[in-house]
Amino acid sequence: MYTPNRSKPERSESFSQTANLPRVHSFQIADLEEVPHGIQRQSKNLKDYKFPTHRLRTRLEDPNKFPLVIVACGSFSPITYLHLRMFEMALDAIREQTRFEVIGGFYSPVSDNYRKQGLAPSSHRVRMCELACERTSSWLMVDAWESLQEKYTRTALVLDHFNEEINVKRGGVFKAGDSNEKIGAKIMLLAGGDLIESMGEPNVWADLDLHHILGRYGCLIVERTGSDVRSFLLSHDIMYEHRKNILVIKQLIYNDISSTKVRLFIRRGMSVQYLLPNSVIRYIQEHKLYVNESEPVKQVMDSKD
Repeated sequence: MYTPNRSKPERSESFSQTANLPRVHSFQIADLEEVPHGIQRQSKNLKDYKFPTHRLRTRLEDPNKFPLVIVACGSFSPITYLHLRMFEMALDAIREQTRFEVIGGFYSPVSDNYRKQGLAPSSHRVRMCELACERTSSWLMVDAWESLQEKYTRTALVLDHFNEEINVKRGGVFKAGDSNEKIGAKIMLLAGGDLIESMGEPNVWADLDLHHILGRYGCLIVERTGSDVRSFLLSHDIMYEHRKNILVIKQLIYNDISSTKVRLFIRRGMSVQYLLPNSVIRYIQEHKLYVNESEPVKQVMDSKD
């Protein structure tokens, strides 16, 4: 008859080998598939870069609406369910409150030259965004152009890049029906209330850039807990000037997942299940991201990214 070996040394050795393993194990993860076949992964260098269009609609469905592309710029280190939910909240608000029809949504991860603590290499951040989009969404995409730049690229120039790719190179999108006529798509920045409030801080944003972003393109602002975006709009001269090009989106179910707190949980060996897509959790485990890093206490306590 089989008798299990219960000697204390073996238990101690086994415990020492498993004590530092990630809290989320492979058997807990349901969605481990890679990007589906036929989906082109983003390049890791500018030479091979191609603008992603696999989910960008080329024709309007409603003849009474105008095309809109939503762009979110940020660190996404890592991408969380809040980053994904922001697009869905924006989609609902646009459908209910505007005459626009969304034809595409993009994440644009910042380059490594942003030099923020807690920033994983751009190739990892782009890949995590890809996994999150391809495994959880039917319309979101990731553009690596900004992440591949040799130096930090201002948000105004990133939006110019999207306008160039969609409206200049491709001529916009076809009107509804069988029309061969194209119409230019509006590009709008999607941001959280905390990013918008940073526009009021001295020496953070250039006035010319704010006029360019808010005047030429426009902004979709998702309110965060503790932020009073409407009062801020009223008090900020440039934002008030362009207020008709700004749509404030109220969270009906508040979600304040923070990438900074997620990184803290990972460093402390705590579970991040249900804060991130499973495919992103698996990627973080496989590449041992965020484990042996440290961040200033104030950054961890104050951050809402």
